[in-house]
Amino acid sequence: MSDHSSQNRRTAARGVADILGRVLEPVLARKTGMRLDLIKIWPEIVGEQFADQTRPEKIKWPRRSHEDDPFKPAQLIVACEPSVALFFQHEEASILERLNVFFGFQAVDRIRILQKPVMGAERQQTSVEKPISKAQREKIGFMLAKVEDPDLRETLARLGKGVIRSGSK
Repeated sequence: MSDHSSQNRRTAARGVADILGRVLEPVLARKTGMRLDLIKIWPEIVGEQFADQTRPEKIKWPRRSHEDDPFKPAQLIVACEPSVALFFQHEEASILERLNVFFGFQAVDRIRILQKPVMGAERQQTSVEKPISKAQREKIGFMLAKVEDPDLRETLARLGKGVIRSGSK
């Protein structure tokens, strides 16, 4: 019987991940022109040096007046900690190359850097959040135990903690 319940939990965990991805993907695409895959692979594109200090914000795709217009590459807007913006700019060519390998074609030909805090907002948010109980943390851990992807598991755990803090059912 434990094998059956274990299988149900694994299926439910994958179901949540699939549902979350299916819900977020169209919203992200409509608002930012990006896919979840790009955000997930961002640290590999920019490298360890910039992974925590930058984040892709939006891809601005050029408008085409009609279907026969030739394709024009987009502009990637990246939020960047001011202290590393100059260094990031110097790496633009290699970042664009890795980015276009990700897309499989020359989708992006330029990067616009927005100098603004990237890390600080996350730190500030976590420092003012009210704590959740040990039992609530354990419940979240149990619910997400079968989620294999560590990034997805961490994101879902943060979501669960936020739901608990907000008092939503």
